[in-house]
Amino acid sequence: MGPRKVIVIGAGMVGLSCAWSLQEYGIEVEVLDKAAAGSGASWGNAGYLAPAFTVPLPEPAILRYGIRAVLDRHSPVRLPPRADPELARFLLRLSRNCTSAHWTRAMAGYRVLNERIFESFDAQLADGVRGEVHSADVLAAFAGAAEATGLQHELDGVVASGQQVDLELLTGEQARKAEPNLSGRVGLAMRVRGQRYLDPVAYAGALAASVRARGGTITEQVPVSAVRHSAGRIRVRCADGGREADAVVLASGAWLPELAAAHGVRMPQFGGRGYSFTVALREPLRTPLYFPTARVALAPRGDRVRIAGVMEFQRPDAPLDPARITATVRSLRPLLAGADWSDIRDQWVGARPLSADGIPLVGPSATEGVYIAGGHGMWGVTLGPLTGRLLAEHMATGATGPELDWLRPTR
Repeated sequence: MGPRKVIVIGAGMVGLSCAWSLQEYGIEVEVLDKAAAGSGASWGNAGYLAPAFTVPLPEPAILRYGIRAVLDRHSPVRLPPRADPELARFLLRLSRNCTSAHWTRAMAGYRVLNERIFESFDAQLADGVRGEVHSADVLAAFAGAAEATGLQHELDGVVASGQQVDLELLTGEQARKAEPNLSGRVGLAMRVRGQRYLDPVAYAGALAASVRARGGTITEQVPVSAVRHSAGRIRVRCADGGREADAVVLASGAWLPELAAAHGVRMPQFGGRGYSFTVALREPLRTPLYFPTARVALAPRGDRVRIAGVMEFQRPDAPLDPARITATVRSLRPLLAGADWSDIRDQWVGARPLSADGIPLVGPSATEGVYIAGGHGMWGVTLGPLTGRLLAEHMATGATGPELDWLRPTR
């Protein structure tokens, strides 16, 4: 028999999706968050729902980026100037997984998840979530052919895993015809068809509204300090007192290790911070744009564009570093002709919860009644609804498919 009441800690896309899917089984839910619902890593995400790009983070090129980050202050990957033992432990484990063999094995697991991304969103939209998801091609742009080899190699690996990728190569002229905001410096592009995107802020808001409309409670501005199992119940210690439930889901993003370590989750995790902001364009963006060399993704936001990028290994609560915004602008200015760089707004930084093996942590912990939903890295928005479906099914029915075995948090 499944739980009757569940507390979900974390109100990002993952936590809200877990709560929503638990409600599908008639389970009472309360979601707790230390800030506002949807204000964490979900808020500043570009919003790509792109299975073709949803791949494991650890791969051989990451080691080269690490060296570049130390030597180049304008690099899209940035390490902190001071020593951090927790970060050092994470990076050591990450480096051990930066092999072609590990990436290939992990991609086989991602392929199974990627095949279900769209259906998980469709299920939410069909059952009351009043959000919007847009179908689109993603245009990956490069100054020249040499820059495209890395992404081509990655997409070849995605196809080798058994996943379909509909790819078309474009000349610079063809790319500018498809997206007039591109500059004359763009000499080559890859059009990846059949992807989707959304506005994460709007969608997370719609998801939260649906959870509430179904009778769920979302309590904001309530930090949680501890979770423990006692006398067959789960007790949650938080800033406004405490809670009891039959089970709890830890979905607190980059802060997951603070609570999960006590429940047998030993996989090193760290918050890889991303930056984003919006600018005005001379004409609306026609399609999501990706600049792999700069590690920057662009997505339409009405008459503006959301620009998201950077991988900064820094403490989650550290203040925004304006130099990261400046570095992103410097990398894009030669490639994006239609942007008004004097009108930068909505600057944001947030920590994306990375696991050292690049695989999410989803399923039961070592403590009865305590479940984990985290470690999604850049793919929390993309994989959030599917995570909720898989975990809720297991909690309500006991079913454990091959996906959950691969995602086991205590591995």
